[in-house]
Amino acid sequence: MALVVFLRGVNVGGHRTFRPSILAQELADYDVVNVGAAGTFVVRKPGSPAKFRADLRRRLPFVAEIIICDGRDVSRLELDSPFEKAPTPPDITRFVSVLPKAGRLHTALPIALPDEEDWLVRVIGVKNRFVFGMYRRHMKTIGYLGRIDKLFGVPATTRNWNTMMAVVRVLKGDGKGRT
Repeated sequence: MALVVFLRGVNVGGHRTFRPSILAQELADYDVVNVGAAGTFVVRKPGSPAKFRADLRRRLPFVAEIIICDGRDVSRLELDSPFEKAPTPPDITRFVSVLPKAGRLHTALPIALPDEEDWLVRVIGVKNRFVFGMYRRHMKTIGYLGRIDKLFGVPATTRNWNTMMAVVRVLKGDGKGRT
């Protein structure tokens, strides 16, 4: 089965930059598809996950947090989604944060940050390694997204819901992604 790779904190603000399309080409033996969001790849012929991870790590020009998920788990997100089918207001972005392993949350959901009245980030659901939420576009939002790490006790990497659905399309063979 395919793997999905999420690199944390790459190509952000001019730090830890690389060309995802070139990395995908260098990993062509694994049939890697660059989904287009910085550091998001579908690996269609991974072989040994440990060997693939080592090869990926060797080709990155910096040390990065690498989160690898089974493609079947990511494909199920479409069915497991807590998001309503209704359109999302333009100032709200739905997201999924991916944890390297299932984290433990010691509070009830939903969680609004900084508070319920003036929330910028709202965590609305958790399924194994996946944290579902919404955020408002604001300069302070990135700081509140960073609090997901503290809530679950492990480093999380966040992707827009549209990016996750693009990954699902590639896994289904409906989307080609970028190479």
